[in-house]
Amino acid sequence: MTGNNPQVETEEPIENWRKRLTFRAWHRGTREMDLLMGSFAEKYIGGFDRTDLAFFEEILMNNDPDVYDWISGRKEPSAEISSKVLDLLLAHRFVEGGK
Repeated sequence: MTGNNPQVETEEPIENWRKRLTFRAWHRGTREMDLLMGSFAEKYIGGFDRTDLAFFEEILMNNDPDVYDWISGRKEPSAEISSKVLDLLLAHRFVEGGK
């Protein structure tokens, strides 16, 4: 899958796909990433179409330290993962108890 043209290879019902990715976002392995990725999924995933879900799944396949470095600005993500979903994630801020 590339950032410019993700391959949507699943026939999974879209709501099941959203639920599965939301679960994965909340269960990353570190509390910090659980909060960042889980709150992002809760806020945005309901509006994602199949292409956006494929981009988000691609992001979730990356290691936590890499994704955290992108979010914190320590590293630039590779061009092949660039997408509007990644742009939303990079702009997302977790606020406990907030929206």
